[in-house]
Amino acid sequence: MRKHILVLLISLFIALMSGCGQKATTEGKEKNVTIRIGIQQSLGPLLLAKEKGWFEKEFKKEGVNVKWIEFQSGPPHFEAMASNNLDFGAVGNSPVISAQAANIEFKEISKAADGAKGDAIIVPQGSKIQSLKDLKGKKIAVAKGSSGFNFLYQALEHAGLKASDVEMIQLQPDEAQAAFDTSKVDAWAIWEPFISYEVLKKKARIVADGEDLQAYSPSFIVARTGFIKEHPDLTVQFLKIYEKARRWQNDHFDEAAEIYAKAKKIDKDVVVRALRNNPSLNEPIADDVIRAQQKTADFQYEQNIIKTKIDTSKVVDNQYIKKALQELEEEGESKYE
Repeated sequence: MRKHILVLLISLFIALMSGCGQKATTEGKEKNVTIRIGIQQSLGPLLLAKEKGWFEKEFKKEGVNVKWIEFQSGPPHFEAMASNNLDFGAVGNSPVISAQAANIEFKEISKAADGAKGDAIIVPQGSKIQSLKDLKGKKIAVAKGSSGFNFLYQALEHAGLKASDVEMIQLQPDEAQAAFDTSKVDAWAIWEPFISYEVLKKKARIVADGEDLQAYSPSFIVARTGFIKEHPDLTVQFLKIYEKARRWQNDHFDEAAEIYAKAKKIDKDVVVRALRNNPSLNEPIADDVIRAQQKTADFQYEQNIIKTKIDTSKVVDNQYIKKALQELEEEGESKYE
């Protein structure tokens, strides 16, 4: 009997040790992470790093994979984040407000652009529309929830018009461009590089842009809250790679413009104009930006665009960009060659 019990105890011990060994092995493979990066039509460091393969190269050292997901505008980024299918992206000022109002779990981890001339309302060549007031009764293409959507509302208010005074045709950029080019809409509220393309190649005219209206329209690098909590070091690394790409773009502007032109199949002069109009940044989100965002959020609440009052400071998290910039400074050489 004792011998039988001893055999059972030994067997149990071996089984337990085997299970522990399997668990240790499994935990050792936890680094097999895939970072999902959202990218849209905009020109900038994300596209440059994608074309150069810099995210893949740097994250491979950590045993981390990279997956790129293309979107037409900012709002779909947050739909993907809400379903845990996206980790990082770069979006305009309005999508983050809509996402926060919808209680989607994300953080703004860096300011990516000031956006003074990043949004505009354009009309086709030969249009009789000369001012914002002339938009009354007209069809205007716009992507709902985008920075262009918010800019359109601001422009209408500036002209003393209401949303009901125009017919908003809600289209994503690819559909909106086709409608605009075939005169199925009278105007288009859109961002770069579409503005530069239509102005330079189709002789479209800008009725008003953000600079004209003094409408602050910053862009942000955003991240899914669950990801940055679980992988803070990878979040810092993401911002470091982005910053290196941004600096490379500034130091090799002509070459970067050629890369963008080839990637997007548009003329280089369009790229150059778009980049000049909306320079890329990567810096902590300052108090004045938060105040501007709060003003935009309050405006959208008053216009019934969002249904909930929000505090825009609640989605700002500067710890990762501060650490990324500090580490780059300590490392000294922070550029790709």
